[in-house]
Amino acid sequence: MKTRKLMAGVFVMALAVLSAVTTVRAEMIKGEVRKIDQAAGKITLKHGPIKSLDMNEGMTMVFRVREPDMLNRVKVGDKVQFEVERTASGISVTKLEKSR
Repeated sequence: MKTRKLMAGVFVMALAVLSAVTTVRAEMIKGEVRKIDQAAGKITLKHGPIKSLDMNEGMTMVFRVREPDMLNRVKVGDKVQFEVERTASGISVTKLEKSR
């Protein structure tokens, strides 16, 4: 009986954790493409604040892209929205799309 209650408690806790994780959404940042370096897999973006990285002011930065194919979808001057992630090798763009 105790095992059954313990298992039920563990199940409820796991469900609560999964619910919390799935509701966390990545921050979409507005920016403008300034330069594309296809060979290096990098993009230069002028962007607004990135709160998830404690960047409270906009600036222009060079980012790695997670998938080099992302760079084929945009050109210099395009307005974009993007998501970033801090990794061991630096800050990488994980999602990139043209603004509507």
